[in-house]
Amino acid sequence: QVQLLESGGGTVQAGGSLRLSCSASRNIFGFNSMGWFRQAPGKQRESVALINNSRRTNYTDAVKGRFTISRDNAENILYLQMNSLNAEDTAVYYCFADGRTLYGGEFWGQGTQVTVSS
Repeated sequence: QVQLLESGGGTVQAGGSLRLSCSASRNIFGFNSMGWFRQAPGKQRESVALINNSRRTNYTDAVKGRFTISRDNAENILYLQMNSLNAEDTAVYYCFADGRTLYGGEFWGQGTQVTVSS
C-alpha cells in the first residue's frame, strides 16, 4: 500500500502564493506519473498538473504560467508551486500517483484546502 500526505494548504489573499507538498511512503520513481487535482464546491474534480518520470509536465489551461509542478525523487516529495492565486483557485487539492506498474494501483492523498480571499 502507498500513502500520500499533502501539506501546505491554507488561506491566502488574491495575488499571493502557496506551495503544496505531497510526501509519499514509497519511492516515487516507481510511479508512472504523479499529479495534482482539485475539487471546488459543487464542481467535479479536475486535473491541475501532471508530471511523469521523465519530468514531462502537463497543466490545465487555467493554471499555465502560474503553477509549477516538480518532484524530488531523493526525498519522495511532489510539489506544486502556486503563484498569482485568484478566487477561482479555491478548492481542495489532492495529490495523485499512478502506481499501477509497480505498486498495484492508483493512489490519492486525503486533500488539502486552499482558500484564496479577494
